[in-house]
Amino acid sequence: MEKWNLIIDVAKCENCNNCFLATGDEHIDNDFPGYAAAQPLHGHRWIDIKRKVRGSGIMVDTAYLPTMCNHCDDAPCVEAGAGAVKKRDDGIVIIDPDKSRGRQDLIDSCPYGAIWWNQELQLPQHWNFDAHLLDQEWNQPRGAHACPTGAMYALKVEDDEMAKRVNEQGLEVLKPDLDTRPRVYYKNLHRYTKSFIGGSVVADINDIRECIQDAKVSLERDNEVIADATSDTFGDFKFDGIDPDSGSYNITISHPNYGNASLQVDVSESVYAGEILLAS
Repeated sequence: MEKWNLIIDVAKCENCNNCFLATGDEHIDNDFPGYAAAQPLHGHRWIDIKRKVRGSGIMVDTAYLPTMCNHCDDAPCVEAGAGAVKKRDDGIVIIDPDKSRGRQDLIDSCPYGAIWWNQELQLPQHWNFDAHLLDQEWNQPRGAHACPTGAMYALKVEDDEMAKRVNEQGLEVLKPDLDTRPRVYYKNLHRYTKSFIGGSVVADINDIRECIQDAKVSLERDNEVIADATSDTFGDFKFDGIDPDSGSYNITISHPNYGNASLQVDVSESVYAGEILLAS
């Protein structure tokens, strides 16, 4: 059976908040019986965009991570709901707006923090994948429709097909160690969850410090080369996808005309090693 999935490309998200605004426009003050009661005007972010700034100096990047209900196949809220939360055959999780009334305990059942408490209505609420629209033959939820960069899109495919896409595109889920089997997948998630090591290769040429292009840069750990790079027009290089708090790495740099350099860096968060001077 085909099931709904959501794919988010972190590298394409520019924090425009269109997905958040469109979802609010759809649900605030609007009741959809059997799907969701009205979202309150203030306090809820059913699609919430997190921000991560990495690096320092001239090498800084910012990543934005849209988060929402993950519509997990092994959703803790379904088990905790005891009938108040259901998992549809198409993969969508629905918190029943009638059966869940008064169930504030369901908020703590979600390890992703994606369930919100509506104090006025005494209801736990979440982003329901805009199931009411998909059931009317929409091909995308409102947030994906409103995304100007194509960072967010939904697709309904068989599980085998989705598994193939995950492998081919390097898709990841949040908190995989929880084994909840989310149906929201991320591309380029390393932009938010991992660190980088970068630097700028320079040399003194005729008493002028110049950026050096095409220097060969190797990243080593435990005396083993784990990645290679080449400096760009500005002498910059970057190794991304490194685990935070992963300890010491060695960098060796060489250029046939301008010499060599080496240094050690310690990674807690992303590291910009600054200008690295080649010497013969």
